[in-house]
Amino acid sequence: MFPNSILGRPPFTPNHQQHNNFFALSPTLYSHQQLIDAQYNFQNIDLSRAVTLQPLTYGTVSPIQTSTSPLFRGRKRINDEKNFPLDGKRQRFHSPHQEPTIINQIVPLSGDRRYSMPPLFHTHYVPDIVRCVPPFREIPLLEPREITLPEAKDKLSQQILELFETCQQQASDLKKKELCRAQLQREIQLLFPQSRLFLVGSSLNGFGARSSDGDLCLVVKEEPVNQKTEARHILTLVHKHFCTRLSGYIERPQLIRAKVPIVKFRDKVSCVEFDLNVNNTVGIRNTFLLRTYAYLENRVRPLVLVIKKWASHHDINDASRGTLSSYSLVLMVLHYLQTLPEPILPSLQKIYPESFSTSVQLHLVHHAPCNVPPYLSKNESSLGDLLLGFLKYYATEFDWNTQMISVREAKAIPRPEDIEWRNKYICVEEPFDGTNTARAVHEKQKFDMIKDQFLKSWQRLKNKRDLNSVLPSRAATLKR
Repeated sequence: MFPNSILGRPPFTPNHQQHNNFFALSPTLYSHQQLIDAQYNFQNIDLSRAVTLQPLTYGTVSPIQTSTSPLFRGRKRINDEKNFPLDGKRQRFHSPHQEPTIINQIVPLSGDRRYSMPPLFHTHYVPDIVRCVPPFREIPLLEPREITLPEAKDKLSQQILELFETCQQQASDLKKKELCRAQLQREIQLLFPQSRLFLVGSSLNGFGARSSDGDLCLVVKEEPVNQKTEARHILTLVHKHFCTRLSGYIERPQLIRAKVPIVKFRDKVSCVEFDLNVNNTVGIRNTFLLRTYAYLENRVRPLVLVIKKWASHHDINDASRGTLSSYSLVLMVLHYLQTLPEPILPSLQKIYPESFSTSVQLHLVHHAPCNVPPYLSKNESSLGDLLLGFLKYYATEFDWNTQMISVREAKAIPRPEDIEWRNKYICVEEPFDGTNTARAVHEKQKFDMIKDQFLKSWQRLKNKRDLNSVLPSRAATLKR
């Protein structure tokens, strides 16, 4: 499914595992010797042997000239201004054995308003370090099904569709992120040879906009990782690697020591901001659960994207500032569509437990979006009516004090008595690990602001039936 990733391939072959104790660790910490080995790998990477430059093209940009000489030597960058073209500073690392990526591009047909699932990537992979990363068995790529946009019969629905078509993530946007992921995976494998890097979140779940950042999950072993100690140490090495070896291609790398630590950075070639975490495997699973919901019914994606734009415009879509994360907002929309008198969405985890079980291996989770058929709902509500209904549901109907939003159960359920849910203002259940995705809303002032915005926007939109009354088109498209 992706070049050089475990999607579409077994991640760790059993025979190889028997001869490598990297995955035979306890669920808590690496051994002291293994961390020393990773540090040793960092200090002894021979980029002149393992990595050379190959042509790379982004969009309509001309291929960059390449050089067979090493780009880095220690911490100092070799740069002959006379012989090394300026464009060469924006080159990316490629394996000498890497075949060109084959992209299955599906171009939307503007005439009949057709669009497809974002193209999936496929390539033949020959590892950079064969002794550490054995070759993988290819699995046939599953073709996505094509779906059509819903028909707009009223002004509000038309506005929603137009905004969606303007702001949705394009195939070229996804290609740039995937190329960066593939290159970074090869680099990180110089430190942790058995690691795999996943693209997750809105970039891949079907709800991304052109302005969406990229989220990456580095899987270093099959067992859980202690986020306070182990993950921080791993990310410290990755951060140091980015700062020293990849400073020509990655800018502003920052190690954020949060509850789930991340490395934030910007890729200079694609100009995309990325967040990289370690072993947050639930993010891989929920990416493909949401991707399945996104393409299950043709009204889901336009509705979700516009609601995310609306929440961002009204400053209630930023978990770092105590409001709702985009992930929580998506779950809130899916929950609303599940709880209508005539549901538009079912609970996929109830209908297809074998596809969305936590026991499904990570290299198989990408099959789910292609295995689940479209959902045929008898509900014929327009996009405009659904947007109004969403605002009304959370403004006047949902009981924030006693209920929990559950996409897994496809209904509002009573709050548990656990500390995870006690005295929380908003409770949104994570479909796989059961945690509260809205725990960032911990101040009453922010909670009141969120509720107030639902109520005001519902009243305003109900009276005017004009999207501009709650989401000015200029503000929505300014940062697409």
